[in-house]
Parts: sequence; structure tokens; C-alpha cells
Amino acid sequence: MTVDAPVTLLCVDDEPNILAALRRTLRDERRRVLTADGGEQALQVLASTPVDVVVSDMRMPGMDGARLLEQVHARWPGVERILLTGHSDMRSTVAAINQGQIFRYIHKPWEEHDLCGAIDEALERRALRLERDRLQRLTAEQNDALRTLNAELEARVADRTAELRDANDKLRRNYLKSIKTFTNLLELRGDRLAGHGRRVADSARNVARAMHLPDEDVSHVFVAGLIHDIGKIGLDDRLLSKPVPRYTPEEMAQYRNHPAIAEHALMAIEDLERVVPIIRSHHERFDGRGFPDRLSGGAIPLGARILSVADTYDDLVHGGLADAVVTPDEARMLMRKVRGAQFDPEVLDVFLHITEAPRAAPEPPMRTVRSGELVAGMVLARDLVSRRGVVMLMTGQALSAALIERIRAFEAREEYPLDIRVRGAAA
Repeated sequence: MTVDAPVTLLCVDDEPNILAALRRTLRDERRRVLTADGGEQALQVLASTPVDVVVSDMRMPGMDGARLLEQVHARWPGVERILLTGHSDMRSTVAAINQGQIFRYIHKPWEEHDLCGAIDEALERRALRLERDRLQRLTAEQNDALRTLNAELEARVADRTAELRDANDKLRRNYLKSIKTFTNLLELRGDRLAGHGRRVADSARNVARAMHLPDEDVSHVFVAGLIHDIGKIGLDDRLLSKPVPRYTPEEMAQYRNHPAIAEHALMAIEDLERVVPIIRSHHERFDGRGFPDRLSGGAIPLGARILSVADTYDDLVHGGLADAVVTPDEARMLMRKVRGAQFDPEVLDVFLHITEAPRAAPEPPMRTVRSGELVAGMVLARDLVSRRGVVMLMTGQALSAALIERIRAFEAREEYPLDIRVRGAAA
């Protein structure tokens, strides 16, 4: 490595003729040669002038070369150090090597090419050390910048993730609102359908969770429960107003077609791809005597087997399968009788277990209030249904101040007082 930039050398010796010889030997256009006649003067020069290499004699009065180079090392560690010594000074030379950490020692009298070569090597070593230090500083700066960039990137990723999560949550809410709109449209067709979809969906979801289905499958079962009767929207009002066992053969044929109609109506909606098979098969029986495809056992989608149990139970306790409703206990007893025939035994057992389990705590008392008595935090104890039979809000909805205002505005616009059943403030 050649050193092109001018460098400064400091030669230290108590003999003027030696200093003159050193000046002649070392001077060229690349080097600036300074001199000092002893250790004290050398330290003064170093304190006021940048120096690259110190060349010091060993034997000097007062401060010898070993002590001088030791101080140079302590105070200016970046300065390279060369010691000129005689053969009789090896003990002092060893001390200089150990304490002053000199780069090289040269015997006197010196050979010119040895001295110049040693200085060039010292300068090369110094240049390499400076470059190493520069690269280390650069690396540290780049590492700091990289850490800062990583922190900023992590923050941006976290912000973007939160934005995407919020967007997905909004899409999901809008998706469910659309599904509930389908349910409301269906419930306009008759009193027997009012609230049926939501009750069946809640019950089916509870069974799916109790069976430890993945969250996505639980969601599909819930959505299928909300709109499982969407195929009935084209049926005659007369059919929807009476229980299924009283249908004529012609009416029963129309009724049995509603799962296929639902499949055709929903087929184009990509988000319902895994929901549609559940809806199509929710009237299949475990023994293969159901409709529309006479599937049996495990060939029936599990979501449909769950939905079948929830749907039948709600029909029994709300009059969909007979002129008179039955109690929940009576409904469970009737369903046990067709375990393994109409219903998947495992699904029915889970349903019976979770519906017969005792409540952890009694619910707060229910009361009927007018809209003017509503307070934020109350919870609907019954579906809020308009006089046209549309379910506007479902059981369990917590009432906020904004929602209460909308209820009052609706009531004023319709000029029809609503009977609102609520329980105490939500937890």
C-alpha cells in the first residue's frame, strides 16, 4: 500500500547531528519532518501538532525513548512508534515493546532503506487502522440506521395490519348485515318465520362450538342458520301460515323444493360457497329418508346435520311442525326418539347436553318499556319487531344512545308505539 497524502514525522534525539541525518534521510515531497531534542520537547510538539509517526532514540538524558513512547501510546494511541536502539540496549528495548507497544525497533547505525521501509510500513499500518476505524464507524452508523428503519418498518407494518384488520372486520360486519337483510326479507312473509332464522343460527353456532369446530366452520354454520329458509321466499303465503304436517301432497312437493331453490339463488355469491351445501342438505335425514338428495350418515355435510337439529327444535317450540307449540323439554324428548334415524346421534347428544345444562346464573328480570324509558346499556330481551313483522333488532342487542334515538325516530315516523322488552344494563 502506498501512502500518497503528505505525512508528518517527528524525530527525537539529543544529538543534533543524528537529527540532521534523520532529516536528510527521511525528507521528500511526501513527508514533513519535525525534530525534538528530547522527550519533553517531543511531548510539546505532539500536543500542538498532528503527527503520524514518532522515531525516537533510546538513550536520551531525562526521559529515555522507552518512557517517551509509552506516554505517546497512552496519550496519542493513533501515532505509530519506532525506536532507534543500540545492541547494548535490548533490555530497554523489550520494555519499550511491552509498555510503549512500538511498531518496530531499528539498530543504530541504521541502513537508510531499512529506516525508510519501516516508516512506510508504519504509515501503511496506520492507514489500514484508520480505514478499519472508518469502516467500523460506518458499519455502526449503518446498523443504527438499519435499526431505525426496521423500527419504522415494523410500525408501518403494524399500522397496515391494523388497517387491514379493521377493513376485514368492516367487510365481515357488512357481510353479516347483508345476510340479516335476507333474513328480514324472508320474515316479512309470515309470523311463523319471524325470528326463526336468528334463533336457529344461534343454536347451531352453539352446537358447532361445543363440537370444537374451527372458527371458520362455526361462522359458516351460523350464516347458514340465518338464511336456511331463503328458498321459501317464493312460496305462497298460505303455505307459510300453516304447519308442515298439514300440507297437501302438492304443497309438500313445493315445500321440499325450497333447499334447491335456495342453492340456485345463492350460487353466484362467492362468499357463500361453503354455506350453500349446508343449506341444501339441512332437511336430509341421517337414515337417508330426507330431501332433496336422500343423503345419509356422513355423506350429509356436518354443518347440515347440526342445522337440522337446531331447525327442528325451533320449529317444535314455536309451532312450525304442529298447530300447538311444545315445551323445550317436550321437544328434546321427541327428538331423542328419532336419534340415529332423523338426526346424527353425536350432534343430537351435543345439542341435548348444552340445552339441558343448568344456567350459571339467573338472567336479570325482563320488563316491557316504551322508547322514552330506554337507557343506554339496556339489552333487548326479545326481538324488536315492527308492526309489519320485520325484525329490526334481535334479542341480546345492547342499546346505545345513538341506537335509542333511531328507535324513537322510527316510532315517531311510523306513528306506532313499540312494545320493547329489555333487561338491566349490559355488563
